[in-house]
Amino acid sequence: MNDAIKHSHVEVNGVRLHLAEQGEGPLVLLLHGFPESWYSWRHQFAPLAEAGYRVVAPDQRGYARSSQPEDVDAYTLLHLVGDVTALIGALGEERAVVVGHDWGAPVAWATAALRPDLVRGVAGLSVPPVTAGPGPLAAARENFGEGFYQIYFQQPGRADAELAADLRSSFRRILGGISPEGKPRPWVVPDGQGLLDSVPEPERLPDWLTEADIEAFAADYALHGEHAFTGGLNWYRNIDRNNELMAAFAGRRIEAPALYVAGEQDLVNAMIAPEVVTYLLEHLTPRLHRHVRLPDTGHWTQQERPAEVTEALLDFLKTLD
Repeated sequence: MNDAIKHSHVEVNGVRLHLAEQGEGPLVLLLHGFPESWYSWRHQFAPLAEAGYRVVAPDQRGYARSSQPEDVDAYTLLHLVGDVTALIGALGEERAVVVGHDWGAPVAWATAALRPDLVRGVAGLSVPPVTAGPGPLAAARENFGEGFYQIYFQQPGRADAELAADLRSSFRRILGGISPEGKPRPWVVPDGQGLLDSVPEPERLPDWLTEADIEAFAADYALHGEHAFTGGLNWYRNIDRNNELMAAFAGRRIEAPALYVAGEQDLVNAMIAPEVVTYLLEHLTPRLHRHVRLPDTGHWTQQERPAEVTEALLDFLKTLD
């Protein structure tokens, strides 16, 4: 583990966020996704800090060592963007480069779109910028069925209890079981099965994931007991509401310099076709620096391919200096 990483907490927008930090220089915020934490960026701290950047990775609202509001409505995209904008100020900075993976990517893209005054550059891993459209959950149900994981997550308490029952097994299954197997496929729970029944525990962890990594995630999530995953699941329970709240900004372009990195075997490719991703990048990020596609790489981009992701980030950051 990197002993140079400092840990602290900060109060923003009524929530207490845990921060992991290393380095001095221009601020780079690293935003994790589901079901992850600051630890997802463990490989990026040292090289970015050594290159002259102040690297800060929060546990986002509802996750790991950060506080977990009870109200589902407290997890909208606007709340999450508000956390990022307040965090930049709380850190004593005026601007930042914002980098997000999975759910962290929509937060990063939206922050850049809504607060261009605060964002020097933006990078999205796995999830491209999208624009508001009609009924995303209805469309997902029509395309992938009732067992699609985002639909499954809408049931209050169900996925929460299944995932919290055995934290280590849940992380082994999700991080180690959802991996490249040829053609990307969406996560769909067969009728009559539970969430984790559809993701068998792997016989061995992939090379990029260790039992120590599993323990690190599980230990932080255990702080919320039976609600270990509820905060993150509540992000999904605001998908349709986010669409309504962001309707006024539909089609808004991201004017900051941008970077997009994704694995060719990422399950997101089964939900958003590559040609659609290209279209979105062309129309929403006019200052796109690079679109990086990593072969033989699944969803956990910066953990699976740390050297390649770090190299892409450093190459991008140099253009902003």
